[in-house]
Amino acid sequence: MNEHVNCQSILDSLSDYVDGTLKDELCRDIEQHIAGCSDCRIVVDTLKKTIYLYHATSETQEMPEDVRERLFLRLNLDDYLDQK
Repeated sequence: MNEHVNCQSILDSLSDYVDGTLKDELCRDIEQHIAGCSDCRIVVDTLKKTIYLYHATSETQEMPEDVRERLFLRLNLDDYLDQK
């Protein structure tokens, strides 16, 4: 295993690792580290699950027109009501 891969380097590279943007060699080093480090494995698994749940539950919802109108009027943005 690469001696340069430790818990701190996992945290520093975590976003890129989970996004799949790291070089293959570094990914292999991280995966070897995770295999032997339960703390880092928990962090990685938790992040992956969080991202999955976010994508699985997020929906683009449009604001109802009456709510939009009241909000714009309240913020004195009534000039923008005609624009969509």
